[in-house]
Amino acid sequence: MSQKRTRREGFGKDAQVVLPKNFTNSRSRGPVLPKFPRGLAGSASIVAATKTVAGLPSKSRASFANGRCVRGTYTPSDQAKEVTKSCSFTKPSRLLARFSVAEGPDTNYLLLRGFSFRLGSDGERSDILTQSAPVHFARTPDQMLAFLRARIPGPDGKPDLEMVETFSVANPETLHQASYIAAHPPAASFASTTYWGVHAFPATNSRGETRFIKFKVTPVGEQAARRRAAANAKPTELLHDLESRIAARDMRFSVMALLDRPGDPVMDVTVRWPDEDGREAVRLGTIVITRVEENDACDEPMFNPATLAEGIGHPLDEMFAVRRAAYAISQATRR
Repeated sequence: MSQKRTRREGFGKDAQVVLPKNFTNSRSRGPVLPKFPRGLAGSASIVAATKTVAGLPSKSRASFANGRCVRGTYTPSDQAKEVTKSCSFTKPSRLLARFSVAEGPDTNYLLLRGFSFRLGSDGERSDILTQSAPVHFARTPDQMLAFLRARIPGPDGKPDLEMVETFSVANPETLHQASYIAAHPPAASFASTTYWGVHAFPATNSRGETRFIKFKVTPVGEQAARRRAAANAKPTELLHDLESRIAARDMRFSVMALLDRPGDPVMDVTVRWPDEDGREAVRLGTIVITRVEENDACDEPMFNPATLAEGIGHPLDEMFAVRRAAYAISQATRR
């Protein structure tokens, strides 16, 4: 496949980012996604399997079913425009967001957290979906569907452990997320949790320079120092704590852009970039959560990962393509 190169002179050394031929910037939509081979698992099958594994009713959210809708503000930093020309990140705006926790059989409640937020206004809006682990549990749609089907409960209400182990041995990368969570137990509060966008987003600044970035959302101030393990923090307790923090005006986050280096794996969401925690990052802006919102406000219109204002493009990996379709399918089934 022929490729084109875009210089990244404004970001340090004379490095280059290699983009597929069909990569184009499109206002409010990002680049055109690559066409992947036929036969990939359908998004509808993934949504159905996700609900079955978690034991959720058909009209519920497929993932992160327990959540709370909130409002807040976003204030950009002076450095944001060096990374992206996206008005969503370079201009102040009101913020709509949702904190959530995944459903699952984890008896220790060490479950994945979610933080989805919307910046900007119509025509310049971006929806960013982040989670409390820096990697996804599957590299491709086919692998994701197989992962879920291996964990569907049997007549006794439990998955076949032999089937799960056989799948895991054949697909070791699907254990990366669980291994990270086990080694880094989640904080006891949404307010002191760090969130990652696991995809690599092509970001273009006003000079036309493009490079890949990953989003990382980190707690600010006192909350950053309060990171203690969640212990037995149940989803309902997390949501109650969230409301208390907001009432105390105690929730602030920095939105960071982790900057890529030549050779970084931008197509595989099950692995981290080398030295990801220690590499260069730019603070795009600050989020302040100010009040709780009615949950209906986060359901219509929903958060859609494909909604990105010009200056932040669609990630090129297969999982992003299937996830953006899955969100639309999941919403349609909830009506």
